Amino acid sequence: MEGLKILSTGYYPGEKVVTNTDFEGKIDTSDEWITTRTGIKRRHFSSHSSAYLAIEAARQAVRDIDLSKISLIICATMTPENATPSNACLVQEALGLQEQSIMCFDVNAACSGFVYALEIAKSLLVNKDQYALVIGSEQLSRIVDFTDRSTCILFGDGAGAVVAKKADGLFVSYNDASGTALPLVASFEKDDPYLHMQGQEVFKFATKVIVKSINEVLQRAQMTLDDVDYVVCHQANLRIIQYVYKKLKSSPDKFFTNLDEYGNTSAASIPMALAEMNEKGLLKEGMKIIVVGFGGGLTWGATLMEW
Repeated sequence: MEGLKILSTGYYPGEKVVTNTDFEGKIDTSDEWITTRTGIKRRHFSSHSSAYLAIEAARQAVRDIDLSKISLIICATMTPENATPSNACLVQEALGLQEQSIMCFDVNAACSGFVYALEIAKSLLVNKDQYALVIGSEQLSRIVDFTDRSTCILFGDGAGAVVAKKADGLFVSYNDASGTALPLVASFEKDDPYLHMQGQEVFKFATKVIVKSINEVLQRAQMTLDDVDYVVCHQANLRIIQYVYKKLKSSPDKFFTNLDEYGNTSAASIPMALAEMNEKGLLKEGMKIIVVGFGGGLTWGATLMEW
């Protein structure tokens, strides 16, 4: 089977740490209220754009990489710095690769964006000598209404990046969508530039499609969850992840989480988690992992791959 081999990772959270107690007195909430309902303790905000965050994560990911082999840069984001140029093109410029023949573009599948981008990268890499730089980057603090306690406590800023190449090995993907404006929407309207979410509907949707996506890739690979070392879900809400591993009768240790530190960073959450796991030495050669995302659109998907 032809798939992707991840060669390196990098991540860059927003520079300002915001704790749950920082919201107390500003909105009707508390550390206990946020923690018990979401599992989030802190999140990171940035005064810099999502392109800046993408560049910093990319620099970490490519620090030991032969840049001449990069032929593709994809940035998954729903908060790009510009309508154009894309964040991916700005990463190309920052890395000094303007004279190199590289396809660069952004992908917007909301919180599923990084999973979508992995499948796209696998499809577009021509040979095993070429590398793809795949990034998830978000500045969600830019579109959060800080008077709305149902959303402002959830989101953070950051970016994660991986360098991957085409390789023989396990790579099974499933990506899907069901077009609807609700229950998660963020518009460009000047009188309402904020992200809006119907929390209970998102929970119902997320728990359904995460289980479906995991089962789909396992079935396609003719494997069981016992064959998998880690599942890395989009880091939206601890209750969602807990529901999933209980539904699948799996150990919580198989489901990596770091949302207590970073909150929901949309398309950045999965690559940030992978980079942190790699930094901690949790990911070993030959391990089998599932990455699974869900988000506005509605979009969802999963990839089962070998590390």
